[in-house]
Amino acid sequence: MATGALGLGAAPAAASPRTERARVRPATPSAALREMAAGNRRWHNFRQTHPHETAAVRAALTTGQHPFALVLGCIDSRVPPELVFDQGLGDLMTVRSAGEVLDEAVLGSVAFGVLELNIPLVMVLGHQSCGAVTAAVHAEETGEELPAHIQYIADRISPAIDHSQEGEARVDATIDRNVAMITRRLAREPDLAGRIATGKLAVVGARYELNSQLVHTVA
Repeated sequence: MATGALGLGAAPAAASPRTERARVRPATPSAALREMAAGNRRWHNFRQTHPHETAAVRAALTTGQHPFALVLGCIDSRVPPELVFDQGLGDLMTVRSAGEVLDEAVLGSVAFGVLELNIPLVMVLGHQSCGAVTAAVHAEETGEELPAHIQYIADRISPAIDHSQEGEARVDATIDRNVAMITRRLAREPDLAGRIATGKLAVVGARYELNSQLVHTVA
C-alpha cells in the first residue's frame, strides 16, 4: 500500500513542556491534520507539551467539548492516540477496537463525533505489529478456530489479508490493507460522504510505527 509521511512542512519549534499552548480548535480537515502531524513530531522527538491539562481547561470542559479530530484506533496499549499525537483533554475523540474493526457501536460512535460535534477529521490508525491482524492471518493460514469473540474480529480483518506476501511481510501488508479497507468503508457511509463532498470532513488512513514512533498516511 502507498504510504506517505503525515508531517506537513517543517516542524515548528517545540514549546516548553511547562507552557500551556493556546487552545485554538482546528476548524478544517487540513488544519486538523497539520495539528496531528505537529503533535506526532513532538512525541517522536521527546518534546511533548502535554497541552490542555490545566485547572482552567478542566473547568471549561465541564460545560461542553469541541474535539477537532476523531481517531479510530486499535486497543493496543502501546498506541494511545492522545500520547502519540501529544494532545490533551477535549482535543481528540477516540474510538478503539481490536484491529480498528467496525461494528454498529463503532460506526455509531464515529457518526456521533462527526454529526453531533462537527469534527472535521476522522483518522483510522493502524500500527506496526498489530496482534489482531497477526491472529487473523494465523487463523486463516492454519485453519485454527479462535475463541468466539476473537474469531469475530479475525473474520472482519480477513478480507484485507494480502495473499501476495508470505510470513511477516503478509502481516505487515495486511495491516495497511486493513486500514485502507476500513477507511474506504467509513468514507462511503452516507452521512460522512455528504460532509466529505462539501469539504467539511476528511477520512484518512494512517499507521503508527512502534520502532520510530512516527505516523504515516496509508492510501
